[in-house]
Amino acid sequence: MDYDVIIVGMGPVGAMCANLAGLWGLKTLVVDKSEEVYANPRAMGFDHEVMRAFGNIGLAKDIADYVMPYRPSEYHTTGSHLIKRIDAAKPPFPLGWAPNYVFSQPPVERALREKLSSLQNVAVELGAEVLGVDTANAEAAIRILSKNGEERTVNASYVLACDGGTSPIRTRLGLKMEDLAFDEPWLVVDVILNEGAGETLPKTNVQFCELARPCTFVVGPGRHRRWEFMINPEEQPTEVSQPENIKKLISRWLPEGEYQLWRASAYRFHALILEQWQSDQIFFLGDAAHMTPPFLAQGMCQGIRDTMNLVWKIALVKRGLASPDLLRTYQAERIPHVRQTTLAAKEFGELICERDKDRAARRDAHLIQQMNENPGGTIRQSLIPGLSQGFIANAAPAGELFPQPKVVNNQGAVGLLDEFTGQSFRVVIAAGFDASALLQCLRSSQALEGLPMSVVRLVNDKPTQRDEYQEADGVLGRWLDSRGCHVVIVRPDHYVYGGAMTVAWAMELLEGMELALMSQKSEASVE
Repeated sequence: MDYDVIIVGMGPVGAMCANLAGLWGLKTLVVDKSEEVYANPRAMGFDHEVMRAFGNIGLAKDIADYVMPYRPSEYHTTGSHLIKRIDAAKPPFPLGWAPNYVFSQPPVERALREKLSSLQNVAVELGAEVLGVDTANAEAAIRILSKNGEERTVNASYVLACDGGTSPIRTRLGLKMEDLAFDEPWLVVDVILNEGAGETLPKTNVQFCELARPCTFVVGPGRHRRWEFMINPEEQPTEVSQPENIKKLISRWLPEGEYQLWRASAYRFHALILEQWQSDQIFFLGDAAHMTPPFLAQGMCQGIRDTMNLVWKIALVKRGLASPDLLRTYQAERIPHVRQTTLAAKEFGELICERDKDRAARRDAHLIQQMNENPGGTIRQSLIPGLSQGFIANAAPAGELFPQPKVVNNQGAVGLLDEFTGQSFRVVIAAGFDASALLQCLRSSQALEGLPMSVVRLVNDKPTQRDEYQEADGVLGRWLDSRGCHVVIVRPDHYVYGGAMTVAWAMELLEGMELALMSQKSEASVE
């Protein structure tokens, strides 16, 4: 075998996948046809789950200059009447990061690629094309045409197809996409404001739900601003995207002399989900597996979640710590999550895109009523689901995202919890709870031997032991209290495997997890 994994495509999802694979010790090759990062921005938003993932690979500080917390979104109808507001959760933040961010994609992608240079087990081949993947044998055989025109075949245990919405690998296999019935043409325009310009622009993000032409305004980092305009039925995308037409569209908000056009591209916003995410040794991630309308800024987030879900499972299988059947949970877990998130984005898109006068009036009245009943507005994070099935126990809070508090350890070091535990399994114990019998079980368990696992014991006073941590803001303590748990078991991707009130219950959860890793049915009680 030449490689554990070969990653096809090196956009943000492929590059993130490669970083995670390298950190998990997988021998990895990344192949991409392009030699350079795409110069223009495409994605513009991501959430705290993605920033947590960036933190896990040591990237958060490197990209600080290119990201900015996402501002609230206001929905305005014709006449600029406010009909809806989507806000972010207030601090202290549950994952340790601001709930949502805007970012400049090219420098963030470059930082993702540069991070790979420190990983000796990751090789990168740019300017190369994957001609085909043969999965007839136990190992996949991948034909690669290199930059210099030479063709060769390499073998890998797994192929991760991160090759975009037109995915040649998916297309060759003839795999079908489920269509969630959203197909709308839009023009996306990015500008860089001139120094001192743009003072009259909205200070927050705005969805203009107007009959004549629905459009979106997004405040980007620095002087970056974005408009998205719905293309009308009588218009041609090539004509609308001409510079003179773009100037006319933007002139409502900004005179021509106050900005430089960065890029303008016409797109069709789709809602599509791949029906089969695994074909033999091939897995599909990112746009190759799903396409999400941009109205919740979840497109790239979906792909990063794919990488976080899959790579640690492959690593456990390669180390002999889990059965290959664990990999079946990738599709089982991701499809329901992606579908629910995509449908939420579609619903917002349909609100924005409504062109019928009577339906729009009913929409406005309904949304205004909702605002009156809930003046605080919708919290964006409430729209993103947890896991509903797969490698999780069968009772709450299984499937929830595990919080990440700021903590201090026994050496006095202060940081976010992931900085101390990494992407390991975690057994988290509430402050004041006697779990000595559980800890003894963990130390003596042969079944758990070799499994990357950290113990996190919360304490109210200054920590004195290596596995003790004191919270700075009480985020995790309050979360445990609200879930009625004294112990939780957390997966490497930060989703909760299960929670327990007693030591006996927690030991049953651990036993159930051991059996699930080896694909045996657990009858463990969760009373």
